[in-house]
Amino acid sequence: MIRSILRALPSRCQLCHQRLDEDPGPWCRVCRDCLPNSSRCECCGLTCGADTDICGACLNDKPEWDKLFCAADYDFPMNTLLHDFKYRGKFWLAEPLTSLLSEKITQPADLLLPVPMHWQRRFFRGYNQSALLTRSLAKMLKTKWCPDVIKRIKATPAQRGLKRSQRLSNLASAFEVRNDVLPPHIAIVDDVVTTGSTVSILCQLLRQQGAQRIDVYCLCRTAKYRDI
Repeated sequence: MIRSILRALPSRCQLCHQRLDEDPGPWCRVCRDCLPNSSRCECCGLTCGADTDICGACLNDKPEWDKLFCAADYDFPMNTLLHDFKYRGKFWLAEPLTSLLSEKITQPADLLLPVPMHWQRRFFRGYNQSALLTRSLAKMLKTKWCPDVIKRIKATPAQRGLKRSQRLSNLASAFEVRNDVLPPHIAIVDDVVTTGSTVSILCQLLRQQGAQRIDVYCLCRTAKYRDI
């Protein structure tokens, strides 16, 4: 019903709100050109002077995951789009947002897993944004996804504004992984990776279940984070 109503309304750019008479997609050509395309380290996903398999920082301290793919930094205009997607009920943005991410992934994982949301938070928000992204991305990449391999069993305070050490403490014993037989190559899907504390804990749990290669697919990566 809602999708039918949306299709009947004049299409407008989700950023500048101008009418989309000829430009395809959820944003106009001008706003689409504002979306950055930076060179990144394939391991941590942070921007570099050139595309590289692994940056110097990852050589010294490799993340728990193998590779991280993201569409852009958490900056304008992506931060605006993500805020609308997560907090203003614009769930229909999942498909156009994941289309930006799918362009970066050349060897999709055999199974995509969303970062789970505690049932209380999901009740108030109405949906788990990571699950919507995972479902859309799996369809585009022609691979499988499962919403309940990882379960959040503990409600924790919001991570925003916390240092990495505080985030790790906050997430202690917050997740559990079903005792499933996992394929050798899986990927965790989330909207934003900041310190990487959430996906690091999930990687540890998944490796205990036999996962061999774990990638992270996220829409945005924040700039280098200092735990001070």
